Amino acid sequence: MKLGGRFIVIDGPDGSGKGTQLARLETWVNSAGGQCVRAKDPGGTQIGDRIRHVLLDYDLSSMDPHCETLLFMASRAQLVAEIVRPALAAGQTILCDRFISATCAYQVAAGFPRAHVLEMGRLAVGDTWPDLTIILDVPPKVGFERTGRKPQHVAKRGNSHTVGQLAMFDGATPDAMERRPLEFHRRVRALFRELPDVYPRPVAVLDAARQPDVVFADLQEVVRSAFE
Repeated sequence: MKLGGRFIVIDGPDGSGKGTQLARLETWVNSAGGQCVRAKDPGGTQIGDRIRHVLLDYDLSSMDPHCETLLFMASRAQLVAEIVRPALAAGQTILCDRFISATCAYQVAAGFPRAHVLEMGRLAVGDTWPDLTIILDVPPKVGFERTGRKPQHVAKRGNSHTVGQLAMFDGATPDAMERRPLEFHRRVRALFRELPDVYPRPVAVLDAARQPDVVFADLQEVVRSAFE
């Protein structure tokens, strides 16, 4: 298995277990003699964290969806230039929590064209797309049970694209989380499941509603198959 110089992303809906599986994957790769570099999206660099602060901590109701999506892509451009490309050149393995795949689900669910997301992504990261993206798939209600959140069937306030982007942040306020309608999350899940057919690089979808050990066993098999 050749994981040196590989870029792997784990993505998926809220409550899918990304953090748990990333930690297990890091331990597994390191135990096999590899060297992992962890990254997160959006953020992960000093400049990216400033962009994350703008996206997360301000009222974005008046921000145009194009502007908002470009801010996400700007954070990714910096992450790729500062962290990802140097690590890959050094033969390390990049493990990233979310990437352009997330915007292909959350922002597209909020009404932004997927073709535009992919076009902006190519502008931001060039040819540095993940070698493998693993989507951890869970039904919205399972994810909410795991996180203790209570989704609404109708959004309380705020426009749809703001709700969509805030959904990508683990650090969003409870109020922002609770105002996301259940139907929106169903759409997000469906869009994640479509990625193997439309994403520029390989995508695998795993059933993450099962026990973490079972999910990780399947994740290991996907990684072995991709990089043997």
